[in-house]
Amino acid sequence: MELVQNTPLWLGVFAIIFAQILKIPINFIVTKKIDWGLLTSTGGMPSSHSAAVTSIATAVGIETGFDSPTFAVAAMLAGIVMYDASHVRFQAGQHAAVLNELRHDLQLFFKEIKRWPEMNEQEKIQDLKTLLGHKKSEVLIGGLAGIVLSITWYALM
Repeated sequence: MELVQNTPLWLGVFAIIFAQILKIPINFIVTKKIDWGLLTSTGGMPSSHSAAVTSIATAVGIETGFDSPTFAVAAMLAGIVMYDASHVRFQAGQHAAVLNELRHDLQLFFKEIKRWPEMNEQEKIQDLKTLLGHKKSEVLIGGLAGIVLSITWYALM
């Protein structure tokens, strides 16, 4: 029963859902296309990882005090996750883009050399996901969304 009453946990879950939902109108503003796949995708604006960890850290700070060791742990973990989202995972996405390019070049090479009769071979190979990570602006906006979400929740309660 205590798990159900853990407000920071539920705010973190809600922050993920909120950020994922926000990706659709933000993407629509930029591309003029609705992409429902963004609800379950990684990467993009805003970062749901950042929204979740900042929401949890803010809620923990409000509940236990911003000078508490518990808030210190939550804030440090939030910083690590946000760093990872904007650096390590972003670089993994860049590597995936290069690997996709190499794979496409190799496919073209083999098609030209061997004149593969099956044109559907390309359809059997799925592209590597190139949007694994986030730009710094996406992490910042996701983080701010999480903080605002928790502050708003506690202000209304």
